[in-house]
Formats: sequence, structure tokens, C-alpha cells
Amino acid sequence: MNQSIDALKQYCNSLVRYSRRQTLEVNIGDVPMGGNNPIRIQSMTTVDTMDTQGSIGQVIRMVDAGCEYVRITAPSIKEAQNLAEIRKGLHVRGYKVPLVADIHFTPNAAELAARIVEKVRINPGNYADKKRFETIEYTEASYQAELHRIREKFLPLIRICKEHGTAMRIGTNHGSLSDRIMSRYGDSPMGMVESALEFLRICEDEQYYNIVLSMKSSNPQVMVQAYRLLVQKLDEEGLKPYPLHLGVTEAGDGEDGRIKSSVGIGTLLEDGLGDTIRVSLTEEPEAEVPVARELAARYDHRAGHAPIAPIVHYPITPYEYNRRITREVVNIGGTHAVPRVIADLSGRDKITAASLFAVGYQYSVPLDKWNITDTACDYIFLGDHVVDFDIPGTLGLVYHHATWLTQRDKDRTYPVLTIAEYRRGVEQSPVLNFVRVTPEDIDQSLLARLKQDPAVVLLATTANAHAMAALRRLFVELINQGCDVPVIIGRHYEDLNGEQLQLYAATDAGGLLVDGLGDGLFLETIRSGSDKMVNDTAFNILQATRTRISKTEYISCPSCGRTLFDLQETTARIRVRTSHLKGIKIGIMGCIVNGPGEMADADYGYVGSGPGRITLYKGKEVVRKNVPTVEAVDELINLIREHGDWIEQGAVN
Repeated sequence: MNQSIDALKQYCNSLVRYSRRQTLEVNIGDVPMGGNNPIRIQSMTTVDTMDTQGSIGQVIRMVDAGCEYVRITAPSIKEAQNLAEIRKGLHVRGYKVPLVADIHFTPNAAELAARIVEKVRINPGNYADKKRFETIEYTEASYQAELHRIREKFLPLIRICKEHGTAMRIGTNHGSLSDRIMSRYGDSPMGMVESALEFLRICEDEQYYNIVLSMKSSNPQVMVQAYRLLVQKLDEEGLKPYPLHLGVTEAGDGEDGRIKSSVGIGTLLEDGLGDTIRVSLTEEPEAEVPVARELAARYDHRAGHAPIAPIVHYPITPYEYNRRITREVVNIGGTHAVPRVIADLSGRDKITAASLFAVGYQYSVPLDKWNITDTACDYIFLGDHVVDFDIPGTLGLVYHHATWLTQRDKDRTYPVLTIAEYRRGVEQSPVLNFVRVTPEDIDQSLLARLKQDPAVVLLATTANAHAMAALRRLFVELINQGCDVPVIIGRHYEDLNGEQLQLYAATDAGGLLVDGLGDGLFLETIRSGSDKMVNDTAFNILQATRTRISKTEYISCPSCGRTLFDLQETTARIRVRTSHLKGIKIGIMGCIVNGPGEMADADYGYVGSGPGRITLYKGKEVVRKNVPTVEAVDELINLIREHGDWIEQGAVN
């Protein structure tokens, strides 16, 4: 790792040079993980584990899509037993994919499954503990007694795994931390890490090392912080460098799920962390696999990128969110401004009022007024195009400097300057000037000028293949030099399909935003999706990083064999009814395992509690039990109304 960086902030080999963290190789059937192996891809079945033929068919579809490990839920002894039949059926058909038994609450099922499959996953939050949302006062002696109780409960599984050569994932979930951990460490990344380390220390005492670790959350910020802290604590305690399973829980479906997953998973992959990934989408599991493969593929040739200047002092605390303090320029930067979105329309043949529909502004000819949506960009970069119609009052226009000179007398028009133009001292706007810079442009003379210029905003871009790290280096230099100029994160993409754009942009920009870096986002694209898709992607990245909320957020778990209703259909129905409720978070969980805990910070929850029955939550409190499924969505709407969070759709804009 970087020897010059404070040891408490070391969580990766290097902040400026891409390299995979060297981890212990763990044997999982015939597909080893960690060490020098590639990043492995996995997913989880969604059919009932007791449906043997249905499970076999789904596993085959997943493997054919590129899945290297398949997880299957085993909530009780009978499901654990049936794993043997599923495994046998797969082998008969020529599929030797390693199977992973997913265990919650039931140690006896884990102990049986460990004799059958190649790997078991346990959740330390509910393997030996129960969750009642109680605060418990512990003395040191009483806490140690609890750890002894856990050890006695956990030892049989460790010894079975050692005997049968079975691997284990100790998988902490943010939302299912035990009352014991919550009482001692709070709802925090440290609590997540310590929850896993308690179990890991027992394993090491028993000289059992065939272990994978995970720190999942539905909040990418929390997920990233927890994994980083885990690595730092492993090194600090002298524990072995175990492989990491990366994932964002309950990411949702469609573009939301892909972007949210990319922010969390991609941020860690950028720093060389992660040995296997699972993208948790509320879709068929085989749809998860191509997304995970696309994320991992970016790092096949990342080593050997252009050099990035070293970081001697790292001013960012990687385990908590602190937004970089910047001065306010018009509506960019400052203490209260949300990150701004600049849309790129410079490559269009002609700009008309209709061109603005794609970026959130809809003009009504009969009413002669603009309708401004929740995803209306703040600025439009026009290049050399000139707008000859009245623009909405919330919109700013950005031109190349030469064109701006012809438009400078118009309201809300601003220039973008090259670094050469800025250094040369060309005529500028008295209120706002965007200046394009790369990390290599930052020197003492430029810093001195930026500190004295109240009307400048940097538009930071890079051609370095290791873009997130290169731009992070720019922010570090500004912070260390005491320069509070606002910075818009700029990324340029060519010839990508829509999904690639979402994944790449969410990784490159999201990794900065989760650390509080960036006062806005500017995605410049060529042949990489429609104007609307690019604009929506920018807003979805800000939503996923919790830095600008522009719509309803759905914390929706992927389906699995425990699910008690059709998650995809139900999520779609709830979306239709509630998607206009800006800023509201709704958790949609298939069963109690992913219930009040897993949806963590949701405002409302819709949780399967039995066949044909739903339990509704306000926050973490149960408010209605055993609601028939056919009535449950209406009852959810009524609950939102009762708490004053309902807005009629016509009143939103």
C-alpha cells in the first residue's frame, strides 16, 4: 500500500495506480477465488428450492449466461436436504458449477448444507442472534459472555466445513445487524465490520481460512465505506487478506438497479478491491450476469494506464461521507447547493425548443410556457450553436468562448474556456466562467489565480484510462492547497451502448461523489445513447450517491426461493402508483429475511409475511399485519396518505 499515506486511511494498494489487492486463494469446488484468479461472477436462484426441476433449469440458464457460482436459499432443513437433489440433477446434465447455500437464522440447515455443497453463506447478524430492535446495555463481561455463546453456536459449522473442504462466506448486511452489534457500535460501517470480524476471529482460532467476506448495503455510500474499513481492519489486526464478495443489496431493477450497483461495486473495483461480484437486480437472475461481467471486464486491461502523480497527504476520510467545502458561484458549490447537471447538446444539428424535451424542459405551445420536470438539467452546453428562443428561467446556456462573445449581453449565458484561454486572460463573464482542466494542468500559478477568482468553476476531465483515480488526484491537490473552487466532474464517452454508458459513468463519477467530491456532473457523449438517456443517467448517478434526490427511491430485493410474492410484478405496480413521490424511499421485500432490517432507511416498507399476506411498515415499525396481497398496494398508498407524504400526481410539477 502507499507507505506515505496515514495507515488508518490505507485500504488499497494504491490510490493512483491500479492493481488488484492480493488476497488468499479460496477453493470453491473447481472454481477457486482470490489469489491470481479473475474476478468471479455469481448470482442467486429465485425459484422455490423445493422445486428441484425448476431450480436445475434456472441454474443452467444462469451458468449458460456466464455465472460461475450459484447461490440457493436454504431456510430450513428440508431445503438444505434438497440441495443434494439439485446438485445431482445438475451433474447428470454435465453442469459442475459450485453451489452456495444461503443461510439465515438456521444453523442446523447450514451444518447439513456444508456437507452437500461447495460453499455456505451465513449472515452474522442472524446466525446466532435475533433482531428485535432493542437497545441493550452490556458490561465488558456480559459482552464477552455473548461472544462465548456465539462461539459455541458457530464451532460445529466451522468443523464441518474443515472436514468436507467447504468454503464459507461471512456476509454482513447493513440492515440486519444484530441488536447486540447495534447497541455496541451503532448503525455504522464499523458495526458491519465488527459483526464479521467476531465470526472471523473464531474461524482463525480454529485455523479455518477457506473464507470469503462481504459488507452489503442498499446504500452505496455505506457499502463502500464498510468494505474499505474491513480491509483496513484486517491489515491492522494482522488477519489474513480474505477475498471480498462485492454487492449492493436491494439495488432494484432497470437503470436504477444497474447504476446503483455500479456506484457501489465499481467504486471498489477502481481501487483494486473485489474478487467476486453479484449484481442484485429485481429481474431474472440470468439478467444480472451480463451486467456483472461488463463491470468486471473494465479491469482486464486497466493495469499499465498512464501514470498519475503520487498522493503524499490524503485529506479524505474514506470511511465516512464529508462533502468537499467549496465557495458558491451562481448556483454551483457552496454549502447548500446540490450537484448540478450540465447536458451536452453541442453535437446536435440544430437547437430548437423541442431539443430541450430530452433534458427535462417541455414547452407547451398553446399555453406558451415551460414545464420543468424533476430531471431538468441546470445548464446546457451548446458549443457554437446559438439559441434564438426564450429559455426557461432556471436554465443556463454555456458556449465556447468565441460564440459566447456574440451572446454575452443575454441573461444566463456563460463561456467555457480552455485552460490556454484562461491563462491568457481573455474576456470573461463577471459572474460565471467554466474552465476545462485536466489533473496535469494544476500547478502553483493556476492555483494562485483560482483562489482569487470568484467567478470560476472548473470543468475537470481526463483522458487517463484510470479516470476516477486521476480526477480524485485533482481534488486532493485542490484540498491540500486550500483552493475551494467548485468542480464539475466531466466524462467523455464514445460508441457505448446504453447499458455500458450507465455502468461506466456510474463507476467513474460515482466513485468521486460517494467521497463528497464534485459540485456537478457533465457527461459528453458521442454515439452513446439518446440525449434523454444521458441526462437521466446523470440524475440517476446523483440519486444513487444520495447527493441529489430527484425521484422516488425503491429499495427492492432480488427475488429468491424465500420470496412470498412476484417481486417484479409487485415492484412495477408500486412504481406506477408512487413514482411521482420525489424523495420518498419505499422498501419492497420478498420475505422477513429482507424485511425491516434490510430496507434499513426506507420511509415505507412492503414485506412478504406469508403466502398471500403482506406486512406494511412505517420506517422500521410494523403498522399493518397480514394484509391480503390483492389489497396491499392500496393499503400502502393509504399509509403514505395518513403520514402526510402523499402528493397527487397533477400537483408534482
